[in-house]
Amino acid sequence: MSFLTLTNVSKFYGDTQAVSSFSLTVEQGEFISLLGPSGCGKTTTLQMIAGFESVSGGRIELDGRDITDASPSSRGLGIVFQTYALFPHMTVEQNVAFGLEMRKCPAAERRERVAQALALVHLEQHGRRYPRELSGGQRQRVALARALVIKPPVLLLDEPLSNLDAKLREEMQFELRDIQRKVGTTTIMVTHDQSEAMSISDRVVVMETGRVTQVGPPLTVYEHPANRFISTFVGRANLLDGNVLGVAGERADIAVGGMMLTLEAADAGLRGGARVVLGLRPEKLHCVASGTGRCDGHVMQRFFLGSQWMYTIATPLGELSVLAANDGTQALQEGQQTGLTWNDHSLRLVSSVRAGGERVTA
Repeated sequence: MSFLTLTNVSKFYGDTQAVSSFSLTVEQGEFISLLGPSGCGKTTTLQMIAGFESVSGGRIELDGRDITDASPSSRGLGIVFQTYALFPHMTVEQNVAFGLEMRKCPAAERRERVAQALALVHLEQHGRRYPRELSGGQRQRVALARALVIKPPVLLLDEPLSNLDAKLREEMQFELRDIQRKVGTTTIMVTHDQSEAMSISDRVVVMETGRVTQVGPPLTVYEHPANRFISTFVGRANLLDGNVLGVAGERADIAVGGMMLTLEAADAGLRGGARVVLGLRPEKLHCVASGTGRCDGHVMQRFFLGSQWMYTIATPLGELSVLAANDGTQALQEGQQTGLTWNDHSLRLVSSVRAGGERVTA
């Protein structure tokens, strides 16, 4: 039996539906990220799990217990807010101990557990300081220690790294995952940052307009996006409109912009004449000498990203984004001709419409 289960959970604000029939099963010890753009319902879902928002419909169960209508305090969940919500008049130790005091934990045990929690987040030397005396990353660690010290069955994280600068954010996301693995707490994190969700989650739940659009391991969601929205929201993608010329087994020949492309492991429902959208990730495209690739094009724009170059290249397939490693070789210049190549297995079917007009998603 799953540790945390949400079954057809919905939330209405008047006539507006913020979350629609959200269903998810979470195993004990899993790290799950709710990923989506602003307004997609991910924070509302987290707040319903926490008990801060009432459930308009559906059911939430924790370890076999129905908590749909339970009060937040009775659920015993650990929560880290986007703003950390530390008490400014309390020291680090007092902030971390607060939840234990509310639970009438004996003083000796409380001191021991606070010390363990601070050691876990590498702040054992900062217990007497106040939040104002800490950096953003240190305050984030204090909030995490306060949430974990009560030994919650589930840890809820609401955009916990959004207030940190880019470098510290990257460092903290891996530290967060390392801490979660050490304590083994079931964790659900809300984020709109795709790289954050991809790098530290066991599974990613992609949401759009209040609905779950795909659930799966990060690699699966990235390599096999379920629809057009996920293709472009989770990473970058070149979307190619084409028509199916013919299907043989699991291979389909597709006409795109005057070229014929081969789609491997094609959807069994594809038929000749169907209109399709294919996805091709920019990093799966490779620049080669003109005349030696699958097609030629010219560089319209280039952007330096540090470890990579991003090019916009005009080709017979349309304008394509290409990511190339900054490996020390000469970068392409704007206006320069180049060849492009890719592997057939890099193409992904995003969606299709059969000749009769019936829509099929990948």
